Amino acid sequence: MDLAFSDDDEAFRREAREWLSEQLTGEFAVVRGRGGPGDEHALFEERHRWERALGAARWTCLGFPREYGGRDVTLLQQVIFYEEYARAGGPGRVGIVGEGLIGPTINAFGTEEQKRRFLPPIARGDELWCQGYSEPDAGSDLANVSTRAELDGDEWVITGQKVWTSLAHCADWCFVLCRTDPEVPKHRGLSYLLVPMRQPGVEIRPIVQLTGTSEFNEVFFDGARTSAADVVGAVNDGWKVAMGTLAFERGASTLGQQLGFERELAEIIQLANKSGRAADPRLRQRLADAWIRLTIMRYNALRSLSSMATGALTRQTAIHKLYWSSFHRDLGRLAVDTLGPHGEIAEGQPYELTPQQRLFLFTRADTIYGGSNEIQRNVIGERALGLPPEPKVEPR
Repeated sequence: MDLAFSDDDEAFRREAREWLSEQLTGEFAVVRGRGGPGDEHALFEERHRWERALGAARWTCLGFPREYGGRDVTLLQQVIFYEEYARAGGPGRVGIVGEGLIGPTINAFGTEEQKRRFLPPIARGDELWCQGYSEPDAGSDLANVSTRAELDGDEWVITGQKVWTSLAHCADWCFVLCRTDPEVPKHRGLSYLLVPMRQPGVEIRPIVQLTGTSEFNEVFFDGARTSAADVVGAVNDGWKVAMGTLAFERGASTLGQQLGFERELAEIIQLANKSGRAADPRLRQRLADAWIRLTIMRYNALRSLSSMATGALTRQTAIHKLYWSSFHRDLGRLAVDTLGPHGEIAEGQPYELTPQQRLFLFTRADTIYGGSNEIQRNVIGERALGLPPEPKVEPR
């Protein structure tokens, strides 16, 4: 990837940096650095106001067409903004599912009517979204979903259960992968529906995690309804749309994510120096290894983004989820080890955790959600390396 920035790119960077600095040291100073891993519950209403402020200044959905509330900027400029956002300590985004997943999906696969209806409220921060993919029997094996949708006149009627649904309790809408034709093979017969969350027939149950928080949820659909027009792509062709959504998840925000990791590592190094544990040669080696792995991740992300800009997918793209999730899990372990014996003790009652403890507990899940490490290795083997599929073991 050409790392030289044009004059326009540098002007864009200055504009973003100045706006973020002004806002995050002024009205929104309280949310600076909050809402990260294990801290997603913090200051939610304040961060929602921040989302709307971003939208009002047109700093959300930068790649959206201008007529739908975006700036239609280049991929490189999107990367620049995410980098500056991370450097400024921008808080965890409550609108990330809308901006990063369903927005690009609707822009790529949706009808003109769907784009006009859904994209502007996402860009303004007015409507929040959640993702209805995983089920108790369909996690990494996403094609095994059993939530079904049946047409009743001009509406879809949805029945089933989704699980691990981030921020479902705050969301206005959910994009739900449903089975609309049970008579065909499982990758077919799926449809990608847009379902309002605030209606009879939708029940949300929080799932309390190791961190003591509950941004994940179970969602039960029992006769919930949505318009027949609220299907993205063709009916029974939802698998293609769902895979498109997952591809957007690996997009321009990855470099901003890595700068967030860099900030976490810098805090761990500062903690090690302050406590004197940086003198331990084993810990010093682990800190150096973490910096090396993070640098490798950055270069791989740049190569992947170069490929995305030309429409190609590479082997480097295939390893991204496996690499970053394993790194982040190990960083969480390094964080709590840097605390030493105090890492075993909560800061206060009843369950007040340090940022390092929250990071450790939360990152246990990084290698599971978004496709487990086991599934990611299968994807790399079969799709990137052309190896034969993993043998299927029939149940006895």
